[in-house]
Amino acid sequence: MLIDFIIAFFKSFWEGSFGPTLVLGYLKDVLYYVLPLTVLLSMTAFDPTGWIIVIFYFLCGLAVMIKYVLDIVKRFQ
Repeated sequence: MLIDFIIAFFKSFWEGSFGPTLVLGYLKDVLYYVLPLTVLLSMTAFDPTGWIIVIFYFLCGLAVMIKYVLDIVKRFQ
């Protein structure tokens, strides 16, 4: 997420199109992706097996990472 932000920041800075929507988009992503993962990780105490929520946490984290890698690839195309 930080790498994508830095790439988008420098690209918009050099193009002269820097605006608040760039930062607001990443704040929205933190609210939609990072906060639920944090809540999910804090729910591990409710899991009777101790590994179901942890596996789901890592799968969701992997999905978020893939999303940002694809976003970075799209920026260079």
